[in-house]
Amino acid sequence: MSEPRPSDRHDASQPDDAFEEIVGEETQRDPDLAVIEAGSRTLRTYAGSPQGDAVPARPTDPETDRALRAVEQELAGRWGETKLEPSVTRIAALMDVLGEPQRAYPSIHITGTNGKTSTARMIEALLNAFELRTGRYTSPHVQSITERISLDGAPIEAERFIETYEDVKPYVEMVDAQQPYRLSFFEVLTGMAYAAFADAPVDVAVVEVGMGGIWDATNVIDSTVAVVTPISLDHTDRLGTTPAEIAGEKAGVIKQGATVVLAQQPVDAAQVMLKKAVEVDATVAREGMEFGIVSREVAVGGQLLTLRGLGGAATEYTDIFLPLYGAHQAHNAAVALAAVEAFFGIGAEQARSLDIDAIRKAFAAVHSPGRLEVVRSSPTVVLDAAHNPAGAKAAADGISEAFSFSRLIGVVGASGDKDVRGLLEAFEPIFAEVVVTQNSSDRAMDADELAAVAVEVFGDERVQVEPRLDDALEAAITLAEEDDEYAGAGVLVTGSVITVGEARLLLGRG
Repeated sequence: MSEPRPSDRHDASQPDDAFEEIVGEETQRDPDLAVIEAGSRTLRTYAGSPQGDAVPARPTDPETDRALRAVEQELAGRWGETKLEPSVTRIAALMDVLGEPQRAYPSIHITGTNGKTSTARMIEALLNAFELRTGRYTSPHVQSITERISLDGAPIEAERFIETYEDVKPYVEMVDAQQPYRLSFFEVLTGMAYAAFADAPVDVAVVEVGMGGIWDATNVIDSTVAVVTPISLDHTDRLGTTPAEIAGEKAGVIKQGATVVLAQQPVDAAQVMLKKAVEVDATVAREGMEFGIVSREVAVGGQLLTLRGLGGAATEYTDIFLPLYGAHQAHNAAVALAAVEAFFGIGAEQARSLDIDAIRKAFAAVHSPGRLEVVRSSPTVVLDAAHNPAGAKAAADGISEAFSFSRLIGVVGASGDKDVRGLLEAFEPIFAEVVVTQNSSDRAMDADELAAVAVEVFGDERVQVEPRLDDALEAAITLAEEDDEYAGAGVLVTGSVITVGEARLLLGRG
């Protein structure tokens, strides 16, 4: 087991020492308040992982499991998520025959390159805290396809997922017969999500794009709030080769008269977004200008934040505990809070704040599976779904800040269509050794090909090849346990959402 710093010890093996260290960090505050805050933070650690949106296991009922597998097989027979025909023609046709279910509720639409799913989960938690019924649609899934469609903060039940598919199937087949190409896997799931949300019914939908924006299947909603998480290079063969080109595609989610919540962006991407906002008369809220992070400190089991809302300095939210690691998650939290404020009509002209107790409760309950998620101790094994250089850099910074590993072993399984060299270069400073592997997806990069790139980045002596993921995990754990000198070693499994999901199952978290 790694030996974290006293201020960020999350195994609470020495609670009295941890408590005293936290009190010591609070010396600039009222002593009584410092003790209360330290006690609160220590108790949160003892409580373990926050309750909420879990990753569902396979159905225990054999008939339900068979039915779900049949649906998965039918969906898998359609175009996969990486084969696209850039238009919303088919999904629009499906919405038409379903009676436009996506117009039965207001929506918050999220695009960007990294951080979309975590931000969506935070927005959902905040809305739930204000007693609104929510539907959340995110992709890809970590382990179960049912994760993609959530109601009231929990993945849709397998039985309801099957029923929803059977309900829309006749309409899907009708559209298939009328179009040059059948609806894709992602288009059918999008239709299912919108139908499930209308049937629930939900008060608001939180929708993450699959890819891009203009022609993404989700972009048949008229969102009152558009959220743009940080833009970087990914899917360059489809979206463009510069942040500005990619921003041009993603700006398609900004609707007439909406509010746009912009995370910190590259200058050229921000310019594109601002131009689009002017064209459609949208209101813009920019991180670092209209809202943002006032302060952030590493805390037991996560981080403690003060966030500034859309009302400016008069609307600061203090002592927010976020049980997620990394500065990037703090930025996601600021964006999520601004999005919810915008949904409730808060801004410079209405400089009021939301109930602080509800905000604290919501953020404290957030978790994001596969995002710097600790799934094992002795040695500590962490999972992170970073799959591009920007995501890898955020994960590397987060794990360096939150953990004090004496030695970190990487397990990397990536997709062949990604910037694998850039991803490995981002992790090179923190990995003592790397075990390269591959997941079961047909998009997975061959382990030997990945190893060839890894050797160029790490050198031959720091690279081990294990084509099977279970063997790769065993090899990495063995390296971490190798000898007493490295008693504080850890393992980070990364490179792909699929790799992380399969590792999660192998490590008994499914």
